[in-house]
Amino acid sequence: MPTGRILIVEDRDSLRRMLERALSQEGYTVVAAADAREGIGRAGEGSWDVVLTDLKLPDGSGIDVLAASRRAAPHTPVVVLTGFGTVSTAVEAMKLGAFDFLEKPVAIDDLYRLIERATGSGGNDETPLFQAPGAPAIVGRHPRLTAALRLLQKVAPTESTVLLTGESGTGKELFARAIHALSPRRKGPFVGLNCAAIPDPLIENELFGHEKGAFTGADRRQAGRFELAEGGTLLLDEIGELPLGVQGKVLRVLEERTYERVGGGRTLRAEVRLVAATNRDLEAMVDAGELRADLFFRLNVFPIELPALRERASDIPLLARHLLQEISRRHRTGAPRLTADAAELLAASPWPGNVRELANVLERAVILADGPELGAAGLRPLLRPLTGAGERDRLRQALIETAGDKRQAAERLGMSYRMLLRKVKEYDLEGIPQYRD
Repeated sequence: MPTGRILIVEDRDSLRRMLERALSQEGYTVVAAADAREGIGRAGEGSWDVVLTDLKLPDGSGIDVLAASRRAAPHTPVVVLTGFGTVSTAVEAMKLGAFDFLEKPVAIDDLYRLIERATGSGGNDETPLFQAPGAPAIVGRHPRLTAALRLLQKVAPTESTVLLTGESGTGKELFARAIHALSPRRKGPFVGLNCAAIPDPLIENELFGHEKGAFTGADRRQAGRFELAEGGTLLLDEIGELPLGVQGKVLRVLEERTYERVGGGRTLRAEVRLVAATNRDLEAMVDAGELRADLFFRLNVFPIELPALRERASDIPLLARHLLQEISRRHRTGAPRLTADAAELLAASPWPGNVRELANVLERAVILADGPELGAAGLRPLLRPLTGAGERDRLRQALIETAGDKRQAAERLGMSYRMLLRKVKEYDLEGIPQYRD
């Protein structure tokens, strides 16, 4: 059982009591303070293994608690609690020496992991949130991501068909590989097919294979993806791109677990677990007659929605540091240290290409890096700017949708509050939605 002394500074009674109870049950000695004044006094004692403080307190700031702890015991890890979307404030705290930040609402499992990391590593270990054996890491601790991961862990040991939804680049293949790694079929193959990458006339052959002589040039039998994935998992990515003529045959596999090769008469058994993925609105496709309703219902047995990167902006600094390590290892170079201003710049960017786009930017940055640090100045030229009328319209619409609440608008846009204020001033949008052009 873990041991150590933890100071909690949190003004909300219910959250403070919950944190105190949860950490006490784990074996920690916990002392709680309800405001900045008491928290600063307690932090100044310097006898803590971890200090956990809210950033917003009724009579001050968690930054003051951080400063008091740093003065008394510079090496004590200080973890700050921050509201959703206030990434820039949390990054500012990390500039001043905070160990890390945890976004509300607090997930207890995330809290345990963070406290263990703070007490066990002195602040240098960046542990991915989740990694199934043999599968790539899924990095992040945002509540929307952790909710998706909890669903993943529930469904993985079953035989249920899973539908992964989300924008392109959000990590649907990573989720599919983790599902396979945690399933009873993990010793079997994992096979993937991007349905959008195969021309319509060839998709049936790719899925089901063909017999020798089935068509001109078919000089031998060829196995399809269902056959190659026997005993394992088949990922059909971009399932919404399946032609209508093939949808019925995939439906038959889901309903009867049988299929035939192209040009063959022998019925084969599909011993495979299907995971489908899409970045399209399948229900809208059903309404438009582009997707069979019966196939949609068979696919939608257990849907998991993956959040866009802009919707979990607080994960971006952690994810960027992880990607820098992976990219540098691949290129056999030292990983540059991501500075706090670079982390804020990345967290404030909209990332329409999601994690894939972030990884591409960081790979270019690693190749171009000429020092041990990667700062905002080196990253800014690599980012895709959203400038001109398109960005102004996007900002204006967000302000209208949030009734002028700039903090909510910043959250919706996936940028920091401070970045939004600069953009509002730059585009003369102060007063929206009352102001009219």
